[in-house]
Amino acid sequence: MLITRQHGAKQLARLLANPKSKFTNLFAEFPREVGVLVFASFFVAVGFGIIAPTLPLFARSFGVNNAQVGAILSAFAFARFASGLISGKLVDHFGERIVYSCGIGFVSLTSFAAGMAQNYEQLLIFRAVGGFGSSMFSVAAGSILLRAVADHQRARAQSLYNGSFLVGMMAGPVVGGALSGFSLRAPLLIYGFLLIGASASGAVLLRNSELAAKPTKKEERDSVTLRAALSLKPYRSALIISFITSWVLFGMSRSILPLFLVEQIKVSPSFMGFGFTITTIINGLLLLKAGKLSDLKGRRFAAVIGTSLTLLFILALTVTTKPWMFIVASVIVGIGGAFVSTTPSAIVGDVLQGKGGQVIGLFQMAGDAGAMVAPLILGFIADSSGYRPAFAVTALLMLCAVLVAIKLPETRSSHLGQSRNEVINPVREE
Repeated sequence: MLITRQHGAKQLARLLANPKSKFTNLFAEFPREVGVLVFASFFVAVGFGIIAPTLPLFARSFGVNNAQVGAILSAFAFARFASGLISGKLVDHFGERIVYSCGIGFVSLTSFAAGMAQNYEQLLIFRAVGGFGSSMFSVAAGSILLRAVADHQRARAQSLYNGSFLVGMMAGPVVGGALSGFSLRAPLLIYGFLLIGASASGAVLLRNSELAAKPTKKEERDSVTLRAALSLKPYRSALIISFITSWVLFGMSRSILPLFLVEQIKVSPSFMGFGFTITTIINGLLLLKAGKLSDLKGRRFAAVIGTSLTLLFILALTVTTKPWMFIVASVIVGIGGAFVSTTPSAIVGDVLQGKGGQVIGLFQMAGDAGAMVAPLILGFIADSSGYRPAFAVTALLMLCAVLVAIKLPETRSSHLGQSRNEVINPVREE
């Protein structure tokens, strides 16, 4: 039964009116599956953060060049992207619990293998294969998370999940840097052990979850198809926004932006790191607030704020000539990123009826594609015309995301006082 708008508003009001109980009720209002995923996500993120600063050094220890070091990182991302629909199909057939646990376990095994690699080729293969496991558990986690909660809670649940990953990623490099002093292999091995714990916790704590169980024949037949999802305007909008924001936040920001800051603005690596840290801290502090606003005010409201601020961030970079201007831009994207990191997935959850592993898999692929394609295209533009034209192209692309957000139909049926079909069907006709 759908929860009414009035009931959802009362729940939010009680949570906001009693600050003392905020932390206590952080997970109490959500189904148990949300807490399990947030718990496991933290340890996965810590492990990933541990290997992030040391993996390039380990690859370099085999005497390879910069392009080959980059291939280690790209191989994992490409395998994850290429297997998105396969992972979704596995979810639809076997259920989230099995795919989630096996996916994390698979990454664990490949991490152990990578840590024991005797040459560059072995390291490349093991990391690439690990991308498939990453795709499996992330699609399964997304499927559980988006279906476990009502739409007046969905963005906040996503914020909790993203927040746990963010905190884990911040903690991981500290441990990884210390471990690298003993051995460059050690971070990969520790990562493997952390993933074993996350896999086991998922398998045990989700064992009685009906949501994560293997679907019945009827549920499998009734799974949402890609054709049905792509006929929905909100789903298509979520794909576009996810692709473009990943282009900016994970593609541009990790490729040409650091080079622009060091080579043209002449900032030190430590100053650049300070700016990125400011972005991360602001983003983490505002994630839950952004999720609440999305649940309370609407997906379009949150999407417009997030995409507009991200556009402002890119425009600020385009005119940046002084180091302090980069800090201002870092604050802007820290705020905007809190909105765009949760809203697209919440939209997908709003319109998803029943299991839809491939639907979530394609959504994940859209974000992965933006992160993969941006460094190549923007790198070419920067080499041929300069950094500022590359930022200008990205700004035009982000403007498209703003326009898509402005035209986004509301998808929170509980807040509109309508049934889910009444919300979806007019959209389908569009």
